[in-house]
Amino acid sequence: MSTEKKIYLTKKGLEKIKKEYQDLKNLKLAKSKGDFSEVLHSEDVNPEYLSFQEDLNFLEARLFEIKDILKNVELIKLPSKEKRNIVNLGAQVTLEESDGGINEFLIVGSLEANPNEGKISSESPVGKALLEHRIGDEVIITSPIKVIYRIKKIKYQSL
Repeated sequence: MSTEKKIYLTKKGLEKIKKEYQDLKNLKLAKSKGDFSEVLHSEDVNPEYLSFQEDLNFLEARLFEIKDILKNVELIKLPSKEKRNIVNLGAQVTLEESDGGINEFLIVGSLEANPNEGKISSESPVGKALLEHRIGDEVIITSPIKVIYRIKKIKYQSL
């Protein structure tokens, strides 16, 4: 996954990634310490060894992926006071749909996006459309249906 692209995370998201990295390192160490000498010297194709090797390969791949994330991470910070009336990463945005329905989204990086928790990626169709807009702006999203939102409120909290 080696990438030069910045990966935006909240402080909480970064802590979660660091914890996963440490947990995976500990799991790899624990798995590697197991006694697999019999398995390694077996002349048969051993399903237990193949499973062990598959687990280690998965752990290695995920550890590599997390290292890459940590190398390219940029924390989402509160904007200056004069820019807090513009939607950007870290904004809690309250939207009114044309039918009167109200939605609220927190704009985050793609790794932390979880629509069920009201967190949308700045790279999603809605997130992209909202960026750089202000209270009162009308935003039209056409993916896969056309939705018109009016920005009612923009709020930033420490992340």
